[in-house]
Amino acid sequence: MLNHTLIVLAWELHKQGVPKAKIAQHLGKHRETIILWIQGIERSGLLEFLDKYEKAKKGPREKRQVDPLLKRRVWNIREREMDCCGQKIRYFLKREYGVCLSAPKIYEILAEKYEIRSRWKKNQERGPIPRASQPREVVQMDTLDFGEIYAFTGIDIFSKEADVLIAPELTARFGSHFLEQSMERRFNHYVHLIQTDGGSEFKDEFKNQVNHYCDRYRIARPYRKNEQAFIESFNRTLRKECLGWIKYRVGQLTECQNMVESFLERYHYHRPHMGLGMKTPLIKQADLEE
Repeated sequence: MLNHTLIVLAWELHKQGVPKAKIAQHLGKHRETIILWIQGIERSGLLEFLDKYEKAKKGPREKRQVDPLLKRRVWNIREREMDCCGQKIRYFLKREYGVCLSAPKIYEILAEKYEIRSRWKKNQERGPIPRASQPREVVQMDTLDFGEIYAFTGIDIFSKEADVLIAPELTARFGSHFLEQSMERRFNHYVHLIQTDGGSEFKDEFKNQVNHYCDRYRIARPYRKNEQAFIESFNRTLRKECLGWIKYRVGQLTECQNMVESFLERYHYHRPHMGLGMKTPLIKQADLEE
């Protein structure tokens, strides 16, 4: 039955005093639809409402155009705020320009320039947790917050060799710097797989460089601590045996880096590791090379 006929029937039943819920049930429509039809007829009359209804259904509606200046503002905020989400862009648009824009429209604008990942695929399957059967097969990286300074950490999950960089900012620039440092002085310039979490410090400059040092780059699934188990264990060791759980000021950066270098020397040559048969990482590595 055509909607025009249903509208007329709905109006006739309404005039007879039939409740709207009963009308909806009888015509197979949602109650809210029946209410909108009746309200529209009461405002403009049956014939005029049917005429408006017919015109509204003619062909696809023209898409509303967005001001190009507004698009540029959305893109600029996205880049300035480290690839932030649509809701945060909406907040900054309102605060800085007094513009109210819905999140779906913002994502529509972003999709014109960027590849937007669906929120429903956030925790998509990323393959099994990487395992290692030899050195330089898998390196895990992470960061630690120490107040005004940050520690970038990395570990070879097989040999347990590790590296640390103390930085004044948690940014991809220092992430890239740590990647270069650790690969040159610790992990022999190239490994099979590098794995990090999805933090902003492992984006931009870091992502541009990471494929120069590995065959594959993997981002661990969020809220799955076991996927970064080796680096999390090393981070606890770094806190317990070196820097602790206190907050440092940026002026203490050199002091902290010196503490870390002393710790790494002890860690690699003196501190036995249960996973290596109570040998130290570099002594175990020397045994394997022989």
